[in-house]
Amino acid sequence: MSVIGSDNRNLRLGVRYLVLILIALIFVLPLLFMVMSSFKPSDALLRDSSSLRAFLPVGQLSLDNYTGAFERAPVGLFVFNSIFVTGTTVLLSLLICSLAGFSFVFLHWRGRDLMLSIILATFIVPFETIAIPLLLEVSKLPWLGLDGLSWGWLDSYRVQIIPWIADGLTIFLFVQYFKGLPGELIEAARVEGASWFQIYRRVVIPLSGPVIATAAILKFLVMYNQYLWPLIVVQQEQYRPVMVGLQYFFQLNPAWGEIMAYLTLITVPVLAFYLVLQKAFIASIASTGVKG
Repeated sequence: MSVIGSDNRNLRLGVRYLVLILIALIFVLPLLFMVMSSFKPSDALLRDSSSLRAFLPVGQLSLDNYTGAFERAPVGLFVFNSIFVTGTTVLLSLLICSLAGFSFVFLHWRGRDLMLSIILATFIVPFETIAIPLLLEVSKLPWLGLDGLSWGWLDSYRVQIIPWIADGLTIFLFVQYFKGLPGELIEAARVEGASWFQIYRRVVIPLSGPVIATAAILKFLVMYNQYLWPLIVVQQEQYRPVMVGLQYFFQLNPAWGEIMAYLTLITVPVLAFYLVLQKAFIASIASTGVKG
């Protein structure tokens, strides 16, 4: 009986690993195709796309597509713009939304539940319905910069950052996570005379590594993949992000090899950010032990 039970466990384990490998291939193969295609001429890329050669480093490989991508568009500038806009937005969003979530969970003020309900209701409002009203607003808002007072936020970094700092999903994530923290910790801190901000900074945030990592990854993906809003509000090349820069490669005859090289280049920051946050996420779970 023990031998039969052991064989069944091994069979289930083998099936589980097989399913996990298949799921991993679903995500890895498109990336492998993109990277391999970025080193092939466009004609070879299209010819190999109908066979397994598309995933293998075979044929005439070179860096010509990468050279052509940098000649066709200011790739470095676009990547910098996206990293700057995305990184700034993520940091400000984590700060503002975590403070908002803290106030909704631990502070008692009039209209709290109504305000949270309104924020959650924004989930069902598609961005396309508010894009034009938001454009009209940001086109006439004042801004005090180093060169003095100016009107309108178009063609700037701030128009790509400020409207996206606070959002309902990130606030909701923090609210749900903070509700699961032991209330005894907050009460003990209050008895010791800690202010609400000290509780937020020294008690709540150190215990919130998983939700911070999750919210950062989701926000990063949303901001890095922005296309419609930058396309509307940014006309100057010096402020364009990577997704808007992709249209440079579809003018006249699309250069598919250069497109794959460009996609490979702009995917590197996403993978790097995810790997860093993944390590932080795992470390925070391993080191944060909260007993209720």
